[in-house]
Amino acid sequence: MSIELRQAVKEDMKTIWEMQVEAFKGLLETYQDYDLSPAAEGFEKVMARFEQPWTKYFFITADGIDVGAVRVVDMKDGSRKRISPIFIMPEYRGRGYAQQAMLAIEEIYGSDNWCLDTILQEKGNLHLYEKMGYHQTGKIEHINERMDIVFYEKD
Repeated sequence: MSIELRQAVKEDMKTIWEMQVEAFKGLLETYQDYDLSPAAEGFEKVMARFEQPWTKYFFITADGIDVGAVRVVDMKDGSRKRISPIFIMPEYRGRGYAQQAMLAIEEIYGSDNWCLDTILQEKGNLHLYEKMGYHQTGKIEHINERMDIVFYEKD
């Protein structure tokens, strides 16, 4: 089964925000990172990102169902493009959708000069990004006693 990306419009942002809160809720409960977690973000913050000229949100759709979403930041100035965040709804995880979505994003934006970050303790995320050709930069940010953020790049 393959996915499609559908670019979000302003009217979609409430849905994307609700999906984001739901998708990251488990991580918020695990790591208690109320300052950083996408699950703790208000709608206004997500909407403000949508309105940035360098940001695009896409629904990740499989068989006509929105299974997740991804935000791409592309300043178009030669700096690294960024995926932040990408998420798949809990009931659709483990089916390869995130990997397919990342490949589809690379078809649109090119496969080089990317960066992203993730929770060091989430081994599944590390495996996905490394499988997709990302490498750790060596920068790790300690957030609390439960979690650290690890930074990745892809050239």
